Amino acid sequence: MYTGNEKLATANITDIMQSAYIEYSMSVIISRALPDARDGLKPVQRRILYAMLREGLLHNRSFDKCAGVVGEVLKNYHPHGDSSVYDTLVRLAQNWVMRYTLIDPQGNFGSVDGDPAAAYRYTEARLKNIAEDLLADIEEDTVDFAPNYKESTTEPTVLPSALPNLLMNGSTGIAVGMATNIPPHNLHEIIAATCAIIDNPRVSVDELCTLIQGPDFPTGGIIAGREGILSYLKTGKGIVRIRGKAHTEETKTGSEQIIITEIPYNVNRANLVLRIAELVGEKSLEGIRDLRDESDENTRIVIELKRGEQSRVVINQLFQKTALESSFGVTLLAIDKKRPKQMNIKELIECFIEHRRDVVTRRTQFRLKKALDRAHILEGYIIALDNLDDFVKIIRASSNRDEAKTKLMAKYPLSERQTDAILELRLYQLTGLERGKIEAEYLELQNLIAYLREILESDARLMEIIKTELLAMKDKYGDQRKTQIVAAAGEFRMEDVIPNEGCVITVSHLGFIKRTPVADYRSQKRGGKGVIGAETYEEDFVENLFTASTHDYILFITSHGQCMAKKVYDVPEGNRTSKGKSVKSFLALDEGEKIAAMLTMADFVPDRYLVMATKAGTIKKTALTDYTNATRESGLIGINLAEGDTVIGCVLTTGNDELILVSHQGLAVRFREKDENGEVLFRDTGRATGGVTGMRFKLDSDYLEVLEVVDHTSKFLVASQAGLGVRTRFEDYRLINRGGSGVWAIDLPEDGSINIAGALSVKDTDEIMLLTAKGQSVRCPVNTIREVNRGGKGVKLLTLAEGDKLLSIARVVETDEEQAAAAAGAPTEPPAPETT
Repeated sequence: MYTGNEKLATANITDIMQSAYIEYSMSVIISRALPDARDGLKPVQRRILYAMLREGLLHNRSFDKCAGVVGEVLKNYHPHGDSSVYDTLVRLAQNWVMRYTLIDPQGNFGSVDGDPAAAYRYTEARLKNIAEDLLADIEEDTVDFAPNYKESTTEPTVLPSALPNLLMNGSTGIAVGMATNIPPHNLHEIIAATCAIIDNPRVSVDELCTLIQGPDFPTGGIIAGREGILSYLKTGKGIVRIRGKAHTEETKTGSEQIIITEIPYNVNRANLVLRIAELVGEKSLEGIRDLRDESDENTRIVIELKRGEQSRVVINQLFQKTALESSFGVTLLAIDKKRPKQMNIKELIECFIEHRRDVVTRRTQFRLKKALDRAHILEGYIIALDNLDDFVKIIRASSNRDEAKTKLMAKYPLSERQTDAILELRLYQLTGLERGKIEAEYLELQNLIAYLREILESDARLMEIIKTELLAMKDKYGDQRKTQIVAAAGEFRMEDVIPNEGCVITVSHLGFIKRTPVADYRSQKRGGKGVIGAETYEEDFVENLFTASTHDYILFITSHGQCMAKKVYDVPEGNRTSKGKSVKSFLALDEGEKIAAMLTMADFVPDRYLVMATKAGTIKKTALTDYTNATRESGLIGINLAEGDTVIGCVLTTGNDELILVSHQGLAVRFREKDENGEVLFRDTGRATGGVTGMRFKLDSDYLEVLEVVDHTSKFLVASQAGLGVRTRFEDYRLINRGGSGVWAIDLPEDGSINIAGALSVKDTDEIMLLTAKGQSVRCPVNTIREVNRGGKGVKLLTLAEGDKLLSIARVVETDEEQAAAAAGAPTEPPAPETT
C-alpha cells in the first residue's frame, strides 16, 4: 500500500523488462557461462583454483577435504549454491572430462559411466602441478585483482596462465543467446602453433592447421575426416565426427568377438552398453550372442558374435545406431576484452600470447622494482661499512634513534629507508665476512637489474622468454595424442591409388631430382660396364642416390641445415634416362642450397634420433619426434651451422648405437653414443641448435664425407673415385672417443688426386648401386666383392671409362615383384639374345 513517503515513477513494462533482461544476460555471459580467452577459465573455476592456492593445497602437500574448499569459495569469492561449486571442482579432477586435469582427487569422484561423485564431506583434493603453473607468479603483480562480492578481500580477474589452457582443456558453456563448445587439444600441437605465431606473427591459418591435427580427447577415440576440423580451425565453427575404437578377437570356440576399448568424448559408457542391449532385444541389431561390460578404469566392452557373423557389418551397425559414433559441434567462443567473440584458431592463440606478453612484462617490472629496492638498501650498507667508525661514533653520541637518523642523513647521502635499514643492522653484520656477502649480493643484483631492463627494452627478448617458458611447459607436460585422426569414408587418399613399390631417387649436382622404379636397373656382375643411369645437363652429374618405397615419408636434409618431409610419391617420376625436374619446383630451397641427405621412414616415431654431420666435422643428435612438423611447406631448422659450414649427411639412431665417420681423404673414426655402463657419451640437443666435434682432421684440406651407423652383422664398404672398394668388418676400425682424427680406411694416392666416393654398411645379401660422374650405373651384388684388410687399395667394383670416376654408392631395396620372381626362380631380366 502506498504510504506517501515512497517515490514512485511510471515506466513502460516493456522497457523495464528489456533493460533488466540485457543486464541479466550480460551477467550470465561475462560472469558465469563463458571462459576467458586468456586463461581459458570461467569465474567459478578460477575462484576454486585461487582459493585452493590460498589454502596451501599444493601438489606436494597433503590432501584436504573438498568441503573446506567449497566453503572457502562460497565464503570469499562465489556467493552461489554449493552444488555448483562442487560440481565444477569434480569436473576439474575427472580425467575423462579434462585432457589435462587441474585438480588431484582422492576418493570417489564419479566415473565415465555417469556415477556421481561422493558428497564433499567424504572426498579430498589438492592442486596438480599443472594448475600451479596456471597460478604461477600471481603474487608478482602479474594480473589485476578486484574486490570480492563483499569487499572483504580481493580475487584475480584472470590467472597468469603459463599454459594455453582454453585450447588445452577446452570448455563448454551455455549463456543467453549463445553457447561455446571448445574441444581439448594436444599440448605439443598447441604450443608448436603458439611458437609458430611468436616466430612469425603473419603465419597463415592454413599453416597452423598443419601443426594442429585436431581435437585430442581424454577418452581417445577416432575422428573420421579433417573437413570439420579445418572448418572450426579456420572459422571458429565446425562439426567433428568421433568414433569409438574397436577391434576383433577370436574366441576359443572359433567365433569372433568385438572389443570396444575407447568411446567418444562425453558419451556415458553405461548408457552405451544399455542401448546396445536394447537394440539386441528389439532385433534391430542382429548377430550378437552375448554382451559384457568388463570395464574397470579402462574401457572394455565385449560383444560376442554368433558363429559365421561378420564383425565389420556389426561394427558399422553400432556406429549407425548407437553413440559409438557421435558428433561434436565446435564453437570457438570466448570472452575477449570483456566481450564474447567467436574466433578462429589463430585469433584464440593471439589472445593467449598477448596475455602472456602482459604477464611477463608486469612480472619483470615487479622483479626490477624489487631488485632496485634491495640494491638501494645495499648501497646504504656499503656507505656505512666504508665509514664504519664514524657511523658508530655518531650513533653512540646520539640520545635516541631519531637523532642518530637525522645526523647520519645530514652528513651522508642516505635516504630515509637506507638510514632505517642501517640502524637495524646487527653487530655481526659489520664483520669483514658479512661485508663480502653484501658486496657479492650487490654485484649479483646489478647483473639482475641489467637483465630485467634488457627484457623490458626489447620486445624480441620478451617474446623469446615467452617462447622458452612455453617450450619448458611442453617438455614438462606434453604427451602423445590419445585421439587418432583418419580419413573419412569417401575421402581421397593418395596411398589408395599409388602402389607401394621400391624406387630409386637421384639428385644431380645442379639440383635435378627424379624417382625411378628399381626394376629399371638390371643386376650385373661386379666390374661390368653398366647401363646409362641418368642423362644429365651439360657439366652436370648425379650427386645423390637413394632407395625408398613410395608410401614412406622422405626427409630431405639440406646443406643449409633445413629439414623438409614429403611423401616419396611426391617426388617427380622419371625413367632411367630422363633428366629429372628441378628440386626447387617442389622444395623451398634458398640460393645455393642443396640436398645433403635423404631418409625414409614410415612415421616420426619416438625413441629414434636424427644425427647430422657437417663438412667441418661437427655432429648433432636430436629426437626424431622434434621433426614431425617438417611436413609443412617451409620445413624446419635442423641444425645451426657455423659460417661457411654445410651438412654432409644424416642418419637415424636408437640412442645406443655406434657411429662411424669417414673423411674425404680416407680416414675413419668409430665411436659410441653410450658407453658399456649406459653413460651417454653423445647427448641429444634441441632441434635448432649447433653440434659438437665428431672428427678432427690431420690436414687442413680434408673434410668430412660420410656418416654411417655401425651394424656389426654387416660389413663396411668404402669405395674410392678410382672404382676400387674395401669391404671389411667394423671391428677393424678401433673404437675411439668422439673427436679423434681416425685411422685409414682405404689406401689412396698421397697427392690427393683420388679421394673416396662413398661408404656403406652392407650385408652379403645386399646389392649396391654404383653411379659415375658421366651417368653410368652398375647394380652389383655385395657377395661378389672380396673382403680385404682395412687400409688396403681394395678390389675393382666397376670398369670406368676414360676420364670418368666413381661418384656415389647406395644400397638397393628389392621390390615385391623382384622378390616374387626370385622365389619362383625367374631371372631378374630377360636373357640376352644369342649372337653368332
